[in-house]
Amino acid sequence: MRFIHSSTIDGAITAPPSKSGMIRAVAASLLTCGTSAILNPTFCDDGMASLGIADAFGADITLRTDRIKVNGYGGPGKKKIRRNIVNCHESGLCMRMFAPIAGLAEEVIILEATGSLLRRPMHMDAALSALGAQSETQNGSAPIRVKGTMSGGRFMYDGAEGSQFLTGLLMALPLCSSDSAIEVYNLKSKPYIDITVEILKRFGVSIYHDRDMNQFFIKGNQLYKPCAYTVEGDWSGAAFMLVAGAIGGSITVKGLCEQSCQGDRAILNVLEEAGAQIDVNENSISVHQRNLKAFQFDATECPDLFPPLVALAANCEGKSTIYGAQRLIHKESNRALALVSEFAKLGTEIELHKDKIDVKGAQLKRAVISSHNDHRIAMACAVAALKGDGEVAIDCPSCVFKSYPTFFEDLDSVRRVRE
Repeated sequence: MRFIHSSTIDGAITAPPSKSGMIRAVAASLLTCGTSAILNPTFCDDGMASLGIADAFGADITLRTDRIKVNGYGGPGKKKIRRNIVNCHESGLCMRMFAPIAGLAEEVIILEATGSLLRRPMHMDAALSALGAQSETQNGSAPIRVKGTMSGGRFMYDGAEGSQFLTGLLMALPLCSSDSAIEVYNLKSKPYIDITVEILKRFGVSIYHDRDMNQFFIKGNQLYKPCAYTVEGDWSGAAFMLVAGAIGGSITVKGLCEQSCQGDRAILNVLEEAGAQIDVNENSISVHQRNLKAFQFDATECPDLFPPLVALAANCEGKSTIYGAQRLIHKESNRALALVSEFAKLGTEIELHKDKIDVKGAQLKRAVISSHNDHRIAMACAVAALKGDGEVAIDCPSCVFKSYPTFFEDLDSVRRVRE
């Protein structure tokens, strides 16, 4: 259990490194022929899962506190892989991204999962088959059995479930023998594709797409070039701390780039609409508490903002509405239902509709909260509890290791318990 009491926020922290950027950089480094350096790495659970997969696929990896060296061999198919069975643990990005990369190898590769990832949908058989690889799932879920070799080609892709599998295709297809064209419809989380394309560019790979990301063209026979890549600060994790400052006092979060491709930087727009004071400086963001009012926001393109936005709304005057709730169903938990059940325990009037959640601000009360073993639920409840009128206990706090291992330590460093 982790216990949170009514507290004032005052201080500064450094944003955690982006796990999304880290995992993509690990994959790109694997696909080079040479040694790359990943600076400002994150050693969160999902980041470590990506390193384990890269090692299994043949990369040589050296870990240091401030950097990771990855000696790649051009990816599966360029060198005999070390292990044919790899564990993605609970990382949906790892499973959906590395499956197409596994399709570059002639050998059979099995991607296994643990925990909630065993229940999450993995619909990729048709796309991989259209590109020349064989793929089997367990009734649409993990484990995934992949056998190459993928050669490239043309196909249509339904992006309704998100962008992670498309990211894997964009990673793998440049190494195929033929050019590829992808027609995409219903694409969600477009900012994550911006991150992918930007990282690929840093590693010397070109991806062409139209403005709306409906058409992608990927030239085959490209080469990944080793580079030194610095992982950005993570707006997804930092959003919880920025909300903490808005409802509890004042905070400065260092290591954030306002011009980042990360869609979750939209948290600044919501905080401004809610009435918080925001100061943007070079490489840092400061947020100061004011009287907070209700807001409306569509989180369809940035669903990871939903939990911190619910925490913010619970501390605003009036009823806030957050759209895009359908994107929350297949996460580490059914995040929509988890948010409703746990914030109701805190005394929040919260209602789930088909694709939105209404949250009416209230004085939060003491409660025992289930994190649902979901890192973002645990962080959201911890932040919301800062203005509660009693102790809030959160079970399974170690789940934050999935994305933000130092979350509770960072929160404690800026938290002053009210007497």
